[in-house]
Amino acid sequence: MEAIWFAIVAAMLAIYAVLDGFDFGAGILHRIVAKNDIERRTVIRAIGPIWDGNEVWLIAAGGVLFMAFPRVYATAFSGFYMGLMIVLWLLILRGVAIEFRSHQEHLLWREFWDTIFSIASTLLAVVFGATLGNLVRGVPLDKDGLPGMPLFTNFLPRAHAGILDWYTILVGVFTLAVLAIHGALYLAWRTSGPVRERSVALASQMWKVVLILWVIVTLATIFIRPETIASHASRPWTIAFVLMSIGGITGMYVFPRKGRELSAFLSSCAFLLGLVATSLSGNYPYWLRSTLDPSHSLTASNSISPGASQAYVWFGAGMVLTVGYFTYLFHSMREKVGSEGEEGY
Repeated sequence: MEAIWFAIVAAMLAIYAVLDGFDFGAGILHRIVAKNDIERRTVIRAIGPIWDGNEVWLIAAGGVLFMAFPRVYATAFSGFYMGLMIVLWLLILRGVAIEFRSHQEHLLWREFWDTIFSIASTLLAVVFGATLGNLVRGVPLDKDGLPGMPLFTNFLPRAHAGILDWYTILVGVFTLAVLAIHGALYLAWRTSGPVRERSVALASQMWKVVLILWVIVTLATIFIRPETIASHASRPWTIAFVLMSIGGITGMYVFPRKGRELSAFLSSCAFLLGLVATSLSGNYPYWLRSTLDPSHSLTASNSISPGASQAYVWFGAGMVLTVGYFTYLFHSMREKVGSEGEEGY
């Protein structure tokens, strides 16, 4: 039972990374691929109907984690309190920027909110990447739980490291690059005109950066957690996630050059899904790995809620409704957003 709920939470986090990931990518590139107000409104219009709905997957993943693994939920929220407050404020600022920028036509007003939108999206990508890095690296969990972790200590991934060290920052920078190219490929698919052309050009330039960072992060992960190799070797089926990532990043290179924008974006989705799935499956059964004493670690088996077995029916019904809604939503907005002669968001 615990393995099923672990997989469900992991799948929801992976879906969130894909769906809200292109929102973040659009925000990261907002001031780069769009050079005037009409083009910037086109970028926001491309994500306008769905950006807030995509965040539902993060809330839902937190709810399932609370239901199935309450000890993990409570320990993580207390230990990462500072990081969670940063995420909360960045999400608020990002949402406010999207909604407020068009309330006034004054140039400084829109420039200010466009800047907030880009900065908040960039920092969120780094923070979420650093969070994944913490799960892989481990946290200073003792018999009393996880005291509030500082934002950083000496930037070394040791037993009493803070939220940020050189490894988690590296994962954060890699996440920033991945979400930026993910957003560029989404904009290439959903927009036309200059925004599309700049997005395609930027995605082609960033592909090598993402590939190099992927190799560096993989080597760093093996250095930090050498047992990761043994973990994947003991579960050969996880090679499918690695192959998904390889196939995805290959498609991200090939399809834009053939003008197949939707295929390129779907390849980026596969790359992200593969990355998150590979990371979390390699970490199984650990949710929070203790860097102080392995016996204090929180795993799927020692933190599962006894009542989790009763929630399958309700969860299944909720997922059917959610998937149906998102399928309809994306189908209804499959047409491109133009930047000439159209009102923006």
